[in-house]
Amino acid sequence: MVNNTTSPAALSPAPSRSSLAIIVLILALIVGLPGNSFVVWSILAKMQKRSVTALMVLNLAVADLAVLLTAPFFLHYLARGTWIFQLFGCRLFFYICGVSMYASVLLITAMSLDRSLAVARPFVSQKLRTKTVARRVLAGIWVVSFLLATPVLVYRTVTVERDNRTMRCSTKYPHTNHQVFHCLFESITGFLLPFLVVVLSYSDIRRRLQNRRFHSSRRRIGRMVALIILAFAAFWLPYHAVILVDAGSLLAWEAVPKQITQKLNFARSVTIAVAFLSSSVNPVLYACAGGRLLRSAGLGFVAKLLEGTGSEASISRRGGTLNQTARGDAEPGPEDSHDTLG
Repeated sequence: MVNNTTSPAALSPAPSRSSLAIIVLILALIVGLPGNSFVVWSILAKMQKRSVTALMVLNLAVADLAVLLTAPFFLHYLARGTWIFQLFGCRLFFYICGVSMYASVLLITAMSLDRSLAVARPFVSQKLRTKTVARRVLAGIWVVSFLLATPVLVYRTVTVERDNRTMRCSTKYPHTNHQVFHCLFESITGFLLPFLVVVLSYSDIRRRLQNRRFHSSRRRIGRMVALIILAFAAFWLPYHAVILVDAGSLLAWEAVPKQITQKLNFARSVTIAVAFLSSSVNPVLYACAGGRLLRSAGLGFVAKLLEGTGSEASISRRGGTLNQTARGDAEPGPEDSHDTLG
């Protein structure tokens, strides 16, 4: 039976696969742990007034940190070839990975909808962009993420190998239909539907703003959000493609040929390892979007990058959008403070 997970710990402890997973996990920890910690510190310590975008970036960094903090347990599993953290640890760590995946994709979707609404209905966006609404939306995202990841708690278990020494933290389904459901449910809710919304949102933004000029700070924010979306899609698309093929093979054959199963296992192992890197790449993307802010603002470049979003409501009142001002040089005024989340 093919494992279905959202973490590199699903990789078989076979030497070749373990080596690849260990390298990827170590790389993710080296880049992602200090990077995301820096983002959290920058927003909490360097920003007195936090815009809606800044708060979403903060939550995204927290979700990534949660996954990265489970990495040492997975590294131990891969290095030792046996799971020692009992059933509770097995379900908990994989559940955290599932919650993080959903939180990330839902936050990205919310960012896209936020920008789309500001372009299409600037005055409606102005009314909705308040502390109360933003906090409710973010709380709702986390609640929905915890609920959508619950199949991990149902199907994840610890099994004992025939030698009675090796423990495996893996998925176990009572019937093939459960496995098909899990594959389809995870791909549809964790990737296909959210990214359909993202694509439609950005298509609408592109159509409406094709011939308009942009203020430099709005261009930076737009570039940052676009990079986050593209990176998440690039890292997660291969994984979801594999589990959809997995579901298709289970529907096509009553008993999936062993050769197909082995290839799917290997493909899943590689794509899960690639997907795990998505938790470490966002700080690098912020640096790319910041451009010259790195040189001018130093350690405060993340806060400087996000400062421009605090004036979004003011821009909307002047007849502009989240990304654009009529003259290209409008700056936030004192009345903008109500739009921030400080």
